[in-house]
Amino acid sequence: MKKLRQYAKEHGVLYRTAWNHFHKGIIKGAYQLDTGTIVVPDDYQNPKNEWNVIYVRVSSSENKDNLNSQAERISNFCIANGWQINEIIKEVGSGVNDSRKKLNKILEEGKATRLIVEHKDRLTRFGFNYIKLLCNKFNCQLIVINEVQDSKDRLVEDFVSIITSFCAKLYGQRRSKRKTIDIIKTLEEK
Repeated sequence: MKKLRQYAKEHGVLYRTAWNHFHKGIIKGAYQLDTGTIVVPDDYQNPKNEWNVIYVRVSSSENKDNLNSQAERISNFCIANGWQINEIIKEVGSGVNDSRKKLNKILEEGKATRLIVEHKDRLTRFGFNYIKLLCNKFNCQLIVINEVQDSKDRLVEDFVSIITSFCAKLYGQRRSKRKTIDIIKTLEEK
C-alpha cells in the first residue's frame, strides 16, 4: 500500500489531481483511513483511455483564420488514422513564448495519450525536445504531421520571432511591431 502523495508522484500528476481522481472513483481499490489518509494498492495500474488532442497555434490575431484550416487538416489526418478526436485546442501566441495557457494546461493535466500538431513550430519554436520528454513522462505520444527541415527562410523567420519577443520585452507591446519592422528592413537591405 502507498499513500496518495506517492501515487501522484509515480504517475506524474499533481497531488490535487490524484485527490480528484480518488473522489471521482478513478483509482480502483483506493480507500480513505479514519485518519483521512488516502491509501492506494501497490499493484494499481492506471488504465489510461485514449485521449487525442489536436493543438493548433498562430502567432498573431491577424492569422486567426489559419487556426481553422490547421485544425481541419489535422482532423483529416486523425480520421484517416482511425483516431477519435477528443479535443481541439486553438491558441494565438508566439511560439517563442513559454507561457501559453492552453498548451500549459494540456501538459499539466497529463490526460492526453496523443498530442497532434501540424509542424514542430506550431507547438514551439524552441525547446521542442523538452516538451517531447514531458509528453513521454505521462505516456503521451507527440505526433508531428509534417516534419519539414529548416530552410534559410525558416531560420530568418525564427530569428525575426526572437527579435520580436525581445523588442516586446524591451520596448513594450505597442512599439515592438514598429521596431521589428525596422529590424526586418535593415536585415533585408544587407
